[in-house]
Amino acid sequence: MTEQRTFADAILSNKRRTTRREQFLTEMDQVIPWATLEALVEPHYPKAGRGRRPLPMATMLRIYFLQQWFNLSDPQAEDMLYDSESMRRFARIDLLHDTVPDETTICKFRHLLEAHQLTARMFDAVKALLEGRKLLLKAGTIVDATIIGAPSSTKNATKTRDPEMRQTKKGNQWYFGMKMHVGTDRRGVIHTITTTDAATADITQLPHLLHGQETTLHGDKAYYKAEDKLQWELSGGRYLVNKSGKRTDYWDAINRTRSRVRAMVEHPFHTIKRLWGFTTVRYRGLAKNTARVYALCTLANLFRLRHRLRPQGT
Repeated sequence: MTEQRTFADAILSNKRRTTRREQFLTEMDQVIPWATLEALVEPHYPKAGRGRRPLPMATMLRIYFLQQWFNLSDPQAEDMLYDSESMRRFARIDLLHDTVPDETTICKFRHLLEAHQLTARMFDAVKALLEGRKLLLKAGTIVDATIIGAPSSTKNATKTRDPEMRQTKKGNQWYFGMKMHVGTDRRGVIHTITTTDAATADITQLPHLLHGQETTLHGDKAYYKAEDKLQWELSGGRYLVNKSGKRTDYWDAINRTRSRVRAMVEHPFHTIKRLWGFTTVRYRGLAKNTARVYALCTLANLFRLRHRLRPQGT
């Protein structure tokens, strides 16, 4: 995209206030390690040849992130790039000089990220960045899971529900879909992710959510196991998972105290599900949705730490 701004852009910028969307996009633009993430995608991105020249890879990556933040399908992303000047500016697209990618191009880029598991590599790259900046704590881990719904209707071409999704009961409500399991530090920064169908018990994923350097473990009652508690205590660790079983005033008070720390794991879920709208899967199968989970968790970590990551003076 050319850096030259039109006369109309200059007039518009002087006549209106900065919106919350523009402020959000400006902050995220400043904290995302673009060079690192683009370097992961570049080896797999199509090169210019005899056919149509591919659009700039940096633009496509920016559009992909816009899809995550604003919960946009491929057709919606194309439409929003025409409708929203702030989104075009973030994506480095000028309508006078640049081509707006159509929904097929956006879809192909998403498939490229999924095929090469690049969102998982992005998550690892950002985690390494946070570790290098001393922003990811190692002493303790909080584990939790959240359900992401999936369409349960069979009114589709195959007349079937997604075979990789299952249903589970939570309270008195049944849910059909998948689970996103995470391990976070004590500030709610995600360091480990797994995904399963919704019927998988939370505790089965516990070994995959630990990085191995924890001295404390927090979790809700779904993760409590007497054998694990004994093992942690024998190794010198602190097992602070909320106790399940018969309720007493004594253990209710202890669980409330532990929950004040455990509640930090809900913060990234709030960002991903409530702020960015990922409450229902958009694609069939776990693989595509897992790729999206990694992208969302990468961006959620950067969002939660954006004030610490922003360059000084901005």
